[in-house]
Amino acid sequence: MGLFSRSKPKIKVENKKKDGYSGWIKCLNCNELIHADELKENLNCCGKCNYHYRLSLKQRIELLCDEDSFKELFDNIHPIDSLQFVDTKSYVDRLNIAKEKSQSTEAVKVGLCKINDVETAIAILDFSFMGGSMGSVVGERITSIIEQACDSNLPLVIVSASGGARMQESILSLMQMAKTSAALTKLHEKKLPYISILTNPTTGGVTASFASLGDIIIAEPDALVAFAGPRVVEQTIKQKLPEGAQKSKFVKENGMIDLIVDRKDLKNKITFFIKFLTKNIRKSEDRFPAKLKQLLGFAEDNKKEKVTKLVNQNNE
Repeated sequence: MGLFSRSKPKIKVENKKKDGYSGWIKCLNCNELIHADELKENLNCCGKCNYHYRLSLKQRIELLCDEDSFKELFDNIHPIDSLQFVDTKSYVDRLNIAKEKSQSTEAVKVGLCKINDVETAIAILDFSFMGGSMGSVVGERITSIIEQACDSNLPLVIVSASGGARMQESILSLMQMAKTSAALTKLHEKKLPYISILTNPTTGGVTASFASLGDIIIAEPDALVAFAGPRVVEQTIKQKLPEGAQKSKFVKENGMIDLIVDRKDLKNKITFFIKFLTKNIRKSEDRFPAKLKQLLGFAEDNKKEKVTKLVNQNNE
């Protein structure tokens, strides 16, 4: 052996660099580094620019519903492939993939809960299930929870996150727009408040139906709210849309929604509006004396003679 030879190297050489997730994420909006733990503690909002990341169905329930108060209803209704639809994959295969990915049976979960101790009917769309698309089961579950709210005299909250109608169900999907809208008419007739929450994104047939029919319509900051998305619109009109077009600030300025609410304030804001609307509806009903209510009732039935008679009696 030579004078300077040695049996093994003194310095350990790494042949391959180990890659691992450190927990740091670059914000999609401001490009600042944020840690996943910080994001989680801040309700999935960037602590630097307040960009609102999407919440899972479970996170949304935890955000809005009082602890252990949510009771799911109508989960026995499941989608079927009525049209035997096939594109690059069969509809059955797409449903199975979506169920495995989202751990849900459909793109909406409905039920009863308490929001700051206020008993409420609630529906939450799940974007992770086929983009929150509205098929016949989504429409049926939402219609069912609206009818449940009518029967139980409860306020209604629907949280939307959707790419629109489900193309694999064709006309059956489009029919849900009219179906859910008709059910909401019954809720309105019963003078029960409906709060619609629009999250990123809310588009297509969902925007064109129940999402836009709330007594109060609230959007989260920077949420995309549209019928057709910006790329489709730009391809159609052959020109670029203005900066921020179809985002929640833009649609509020143009009168489509009532207000924009940060996620941390959303639960309290919903409670405020439910109590405000419920209290004022009751007050307006209490203002009418029994005789006047009777007069209004007869007027609706076009019984003019009885109205005249009652008015004369009151004057005497």
